[in-house]
Amino acid sequence: MLLEKMLQSQGFGSRKHCQQLIKTGAIAINEQIIRDVKHKVKLDDLTFSVYDDHFTYREKVYIALNKPADYECSHQATHHFSVFDLFDTALMNRGLQCVGRLDQDTTGLLLLTDDGQFLQALTHPKKHVAKVYRMQTADPVTEQQIQQLQHGVELRNESGRFAATDVIALAEHSLQMTIHQGVYHQVKRMLAAVGNKVEQLHRQQIGALELVDLKQGQWVYLTAAQVELAKTRMTI
Repeated sequence: MLLEKMLQSQGFGSRKHCQQLIKTGAIAINEQIIRDVKHKVKLDDLTFSVYDDHFTYREKVYIALNKPADYECSHQATHHFSVFDLFDTALMNRGLQCVGRLDQDTTGLLLLTDDGQFLQALTHPKKHVAKVYRMQTADPVTEQQIQQLQHGVELRNESGRFAATDVIALAEHSLQMTIHQGVYHQVKRMLAAVGNKVEQLHRQQIGALELVDLKQGQWVYLTAAQVELAKTRMTI
């Protein structure tokens, strides 16, 4: 692939801008500055630098973010920060999108990608990708509430019943459960339907991909194996 096209694919700007980066000596491969705009590169295991910042070529990007509270999953945030403020311009130029959404006050695992097929695989209603949530509740969690959540509840303006699996009381005011749908405010509405209220909500897991050792506001690229884990369906 031509160096200029590779740079453009990685979000470094228009073709003209990428050509200018090359001509001015901003691009280096294997510590060697490349000034030839028609230089060809092999994409396998390609690393390069732009103004001494180092990058790895990625055909598609898959990112796991530990979303902080008070961030919206929107490019045009209205009342809070946008999660996209946490990423650099090159990533944003690639068309980075959230895989589903978390409410502004909900923390935890949020996936982002520029791969439309991956996004569709995880968000299509028929896929039923499991999501594990942990929450603090206003009132003590009762055994009756756990049974109701597992049996299924009705939600206003939604058809059918919505049930959770692996419903576990972690403490008197703390609950963990797994859902397999993704309707608007589902967890909060399910808790309200059984007579309780979610005070704090955190998503711990998507598919078989679990949030581990990532501080709020931090993000990492997923490995190929982790991408497959994210698409793994848990037993319903």
